[in-house]
Amino acid sequence: MSRRLGPRAALALLLVTLVGLAAFGWPLLAGPHSAVVGHAADAPWLFALLLPLLLAVLVAQISEAGLEPKTVALLGVLAAAGAALRPLGAGTAGLEPMFFLMVLAGRVLGPADGFVLGAITLPASALLTGGVGPWLPFQMLSMGWVCLGAGLLPGTAGTRAERLLVAGYGALAAVAYGTVMNLQGWPYIGGLGSAVAFVPGDPLGANLPRFVLYCLTTSLGWDLTRAALTAVLCLTAGGPVLRALRRATRRAAFAAPAAFRAPAGPGEPVSASPDAGSA
Repeated sequence: MSRRLGPRAALALLLVTLVGLAAFGWPLLAGPHSAVVGHAADAPWLFALLLPLLLAVLVAQISEAGLEPKTVALLGVLAAAGAALRPLGAGTAGLEPMFFLMVLAGRVLGPADGFVLGAITLPASALLTGGVGPWLPFQMLSMGWVCLGAGLLPGTAGTRAERLLVAGYGALAAVAYGTVMNLQGWPYIGGLGSAVAFVPGDPLGANLPRFVLYCLTTSLGWDLTRAALTAVLCLTAGGPVLRALRRATRRAAFAAPAAFRAPAGPGEPVSASPDAGSA
């Protein structure tokens, strides 16, 4: 099962989340006379360079709390599986089956390991799809949030209510992911004179309606398709996948203490380990 979220990992997650919120939300929060508006062209690049460093700090914090080699291997396998799923839809009309695996894996792994999984899956998939660009650190952070939220979901494992909860969360997370990612690209169309364009220096009350209209007219159709596919896959295949992931985490023995027996003395019978043959 998933490991508990320790205080240092929680603090690192909070730090990355706060910086991420600033990275995404600076266009809406910058005042009319703010110096940030004058750097509207280079602020996203600044955060794009900063986010990988913060993610590295997060991984170090989780590692200090006890990230076992088997856990690292499992995260690598799941990241590779997620990267392999992404080209199947390649974002066409919002058909992205990768979200289905990320939500279920985040549910099983827990918030800390789930966040790391979401963050490392996007670079691997970007190498396969040619999606490397200034948007990639923002995608890493957004997918990390998706998996983190799945790891914080309540409920009893293995029940129909769990599948319904995961399906509902997956649908909401799919729409939220597209909406948050719009904040990354929206400032680039600033100053075009359009009713949906970002206007540098305008107050929140003026820019927010433009952003909502921008989401409705550009990405909502894709986001709803992604949400529907994620929910359907969670409902139809979620049970077997969750069981397989939980079986894999038990084999990985998250946070299981190692126990060593003293060698048998002369004439003493050698007893088999209770775990022998269970692997």
